[in-house]
Amino acid sequence: MTQPDDALAKKRFFAISAMRLMGAAFAMIGFILISGGFTLAGQPTDRWIGAAIVLVGAFDFAVMPLLLARRWRSPKNP
Repeated sequence: MTQPDDALAKKRFFAISAMRLMGAAFAMIGFILISGGFTLAGQPTDRWIGAAIVLVGAFDFAVMPLLLARRWRSPKNP
């Protein structure tokens, strides 16, 4: 690999790692909202907002890194 390829690989690795970290943070914030740790719009609504944030966080944590890795995969040599 050349020097620009190494720099690009480092940036992509950082992006995938940041995506997983943000997904975990979203999930934790959603669980805090569900449990009533802090209030945004009142308890019945906060549970629905928290559930939506947990789902987005789970998607960001589990699915998005796979999609990014597939998109950035090196081409196969024939």
